Amino acid sequence: MKKLFLSSSLSDTYQHLEDFIGQPLQNKSVTFIPTASVVEEYKDYVKNDRNAFQLLGIKVVDLDVSQYLKEDIAKIIRSNDFIYISGGNTFYLLQELRSSGADQVLLEAIQAGKPYIGASAGSIVMAKNIEYVSKMDDKSKAKTLTDYSGLGLFDSYIVPHKGNNPFKDDVEQIIKEYKGKLPIIPISNNQVVQVKGSSVEVLGI
Repeated sequence: MKKLFLSSSLSDTYQHLEDFIGQPLQNKSVTFIPTASVVEEYKDYVKNDRNAFQLLGIKVVDLDVSQYLKEDIAKIIRSNDFIYISGGNTFYLLQELRSSGADQVLLEAIQAGKPYIGASAGSIVMAKNIEYVSKMDDKSKAKTLTDYSGLGLFDSYIVPHKGNNPFKDDVEQIIKEYKGKLPIIPISNNQVVQVKGSSVEVLGI
């Protein structure tokens, strides 16, 4: 059964993680993929999410997929209990997941039941296509990406940071453009979409 914890900000929603996993988190480990943030200037959200895992007693194992071969990525992901992908530029993230082969490794691991935790770009990339966030993320940072098909593990489309700066206006434009055209789920930094198999639940306000 696939298990997806899809947030805008893990550091604002981590208190829901233990109930979602369904077991104590102390001494567990997470493959921490910060790749989406590599092309961004502001990266404090990555540090904040790393701190959230540490507060929960989870060991953080960093993996920038742009720096590893597919077989090494698979080995690291297999060796840890959970997978996390940070926020940042979704287009760059997808480009690097695809070029490294990490996309296939992730699909196999998640479909086999390994819990997946996403924040912002890490949540968006689970959709069937990521082009809907082009108002929020700069496509030009992914210079070789021409196919915007996401991992397709979630039928809806997360729109993160609803009501939160600096994305507030971009989010409202995305909602206006795609409401009724795509099954979008706008969430604030304090909300998380929890997917367990076919069950979908939104927590927080």
